[in-house]
Amino acid sequence: MNITLIGMAGAGKSTIGRALAKRLDYTFIDVDCLITEKTGMPLQTLIDKHGDSALIRFEEEAILKLGQMEECIISPGGSVVYSEKAMEHLKKVSKIVFLDAPFRSIAKRVRNARNRGIVGLRDRSLKELFEEREILYQKYADFSIKVKWRENIQNIVEKIIVLCF
Repeated sequence: MNITLIGMAGAGKSTIGRALAKRLDYTFIDVDCLITEKTGMPLQTLIDKHGDSALIRFEEEAILKLGQMEECIISPGGSVVYSEKAMEHLKKVSKIVFLDAPFRSIAKRVRNARNRGIVGLRDRSLKELFEEREILYQKYADFSIKVKWRENIQNIVEKIIVLCF
């Protein structure tokens, strides 16, 4: 079984994903890193040069290329929910857990949002993106976990394990 963690930038997908992978002895897949490796540029540079749609396209391609895998924790970017194809693929190959962090926590963790490679920030505020995406995260999630500011990561990992197994 695979587990995919979705949520806003700053929700803890990478940090929690690494801890969960270590706890389960699974492979950790950071989709943002796959995109950076393929394009040779940071996510923000990709957006600046080619636009939001390029990042969404690269993310979708990276996810669709994951193919058959077992015992992986997948951490896609927060914008993955803008690709129905990517989300349908993730639904087929994994259980999807929405890390539901309150906006105040996201805003504190993502102070440099304009340099973080976040799709949609040219046209909307972080708050507007949060509100728009929250609906999509809930739509695609098999499970949701409330993530509190400075909550112990191991507690969150254990909650995910209980839900998924």
